[in-house]
Amino acid sequence: MKERILIVEDQFVEADYLSLMLEKKGYTVSGIARSVPEAKELIKEERPGFVLLDIFLKGKQTGIDLARNLAENNIPFVYLSANSNEEVLNAAKETQPYGFLVKPFRERDLFVMLEIARYRYEQSLESRLRREKDLKRKLEVLSKEKGGWKGKLLNMAKVLQVYLAFDCLAIKLKVFKEDSFNGFAFLRIGYDEYQAIGLTELSTISGMSPGKLKDLLASSSADETPGCYTGDQFEKLSVSHPIKQLLAKTFDFQSNLVIPFESSDGFSFSLSFFRRVPDGFNAEQLDWFLHLHEPLIGVFNSIHEEDRRVVLKQNEPFIAVNEMQHSTDFGFDGIIGTSPALLSVMDLVAQIAKQNTSVLLLGESGTGKERIADCIHNSSSRKGKPFVKINCAALPATLIESELFGHEKGAFTGAHEKRIGKFEKADGGTIFLDEIGEMPLELQVKLLRVLQEKEIERIGGKDTIKVDVRIIAATNRNLEKEVAEGRFRLDLYYRLNVFPICLPALRDRKEDIPALCQFFINVYSQKAGLKVSGISDKVLSSMNSYDWPGNIRELEHLIERGVLLAKGHIIQDLPLPKIDKKENGNSDEVLRIKTIQENERDHILSVLRKCNGRIWGAGAAAEILNIPPQTLQSRMKKLGIKKEYIR
Repeated sequence: MKERILIVEDQFVEADYLSLMLEKKGYTVSGIARSVPEAKELIKEERPGFVLLDIFLKGKQTGIDLARNLAENNIPFVYLSANSNEEVLNAAKETQPYGFLVKPFRERDLFVMLEIARYRYEQSLESRLRREKDLKRKLEVLSKEKGGWKGKLLNMAKVLQVYLAFDCLAIKLKVFKEDSFNGFAFLRIGYDEYQAIGLTELSTISGMSPGKLKDLLASSSADETPGCYTGDQFEKLSVSHPIKQLLAKTFDFQSNLVIPFESSDGFSFSLSFFRRVPDGFNAEQLDWFLHLHEPLIGVFNSIHEEDRRVVLKQNEPFIAVNEMQHSTDFGFDGIIGTSPALLSVMDLVAQIAKQNTSVLLLGESGTGKERIADCIHNSSSRKGKPFVKINCAALPATLIESELFGHEKGAFTGAHEKRIGKFEKADGGTIFLDEIGEMPLELQVKLLRVLQEKEIERIGGKDTIKVDVRIIAATNRNLEKEVAEGRFRLDLYYRLNVFPICLPALRDRKEDIPALCQFFINVYSQKAGLKVSGISDKVLSSMNSYDWPGNIRELEHLIERGVLLAKGHIIQDLPLPKIDKKENGNSDEVLRIKTIQENERDHILSVLRKCNGRIWGAGAAAEILNIPPQTLQSRMKKLGIKKEYIR
């Protein structure tokens, strides 16, 4: 049965046309809304299966405002917009839509996008249910294991980390109806390493006396209701929770997810997750954890009451870091570093590796996308099966189709024998399509067919060939921009973008530079038969001041050169490339050349501001720009210029 679809579109003609197209294909249109309040009323009356959502609507609120509400209520939606510029695409992307259609679109485009959106929604639901079931099972096993409270709570942190990325897990415990409570935290210092922080450790790190810390705990409110606090909400929360304010200041935490519980024998406790990014948690994660209420209580109930009372009186130095390490079945060989940015990537890899979902790796050139692809394959159920890599940018457009799908003998001039393509070679395993953004448009259609139908056709062949291949794609291009400028298919983008992983640039994880340097020094000194063993503090300091446009690849090449030129056991000098920068402003922004569309938008905004937003009449924007007012209004809509932007 096809979904009931709500259309949120302020243009009467377009909304009616959409409704006719959908009903003709067997869909039921549950209603048409012209504004966000109207849409919310229709959703209250009858929950739709899907929402087709225009971005710019009547009234003060936009489709992006409604999208946040839809996401919280787990209602899938697809954006419709005449504006496909990069700014709008980026704002829309943050709401995690299941599709995006740029007006005008063909009837076929609409239904292809709906199919893709349905696939992505089902994948996300299936993934959520599978992960929830898997985590419940692990927590139930943990509750039955023997061991002290320290080991149980640490193992719980390890288990939860795979399903919810966090930089710190604070656990607060109190006897029900009593005022005093105690707490401690597991601070993440590596993928498989945690440092336990009790009062003694926090006193040492923060410089605050244990007595003052106890006073802070006593004056902090207990976490009695579930909550998700990000950005400004977290800052406000910290004011009423002095201990959280101290943790935020000491460890640079910027968001918090809280889950309180009550045990069956008079104890209450809470799990308080922290991250160092302002948007670290969301309502969907909070809802997901509320479904895990029983198994989490089960773990806590399995800790003997005597042990829990020990926790309440805990003031001694906590577990040492070396007791925190544990083995992992994820293949992170060759991934160097413990920065929060890198650990977030490793968490995502751990979440997706065991699934068969397509993965899209994003990031600048030299950030290690191929290494991450290796990790995903080596940690998956396809490990030991073929892992085929192909660089789409390294092959001429005339050869790439043959390379991917193969050809029959005599299919074209020079095809003297049958050739098996990369997809056939990867059957049962994984294929890594590097630089996917360079793939020609005509070939993107065929790749979409592989993703949808799981079959290929050799050039010159008559039969289709079924293939079971997991696709990992990578690009250093901004695919939203490529889509907006017509160089990348929107349907393929959303099909690949089911699980994106964005790799941080080296300038965003400079704390990993010493470890990376040591790793490359060991590799290249051994390769060259030299005894170089380290790098001077002076060189490391200059490295931390450099922006690393070439990322890890550039660092690797510089260290290789430094090893070969070193005059002793330590690299004392390593000249870094000089990059000219403008004195004022961000150099990337200053040097970046704007597109014609961006320049046009800026120019129109500038004129509108000078005219106080007036379009019609003498001395108004249309007259100054020497175009009819109707044309100006049309351009404003296409470029996403709204009255509220004119200040």
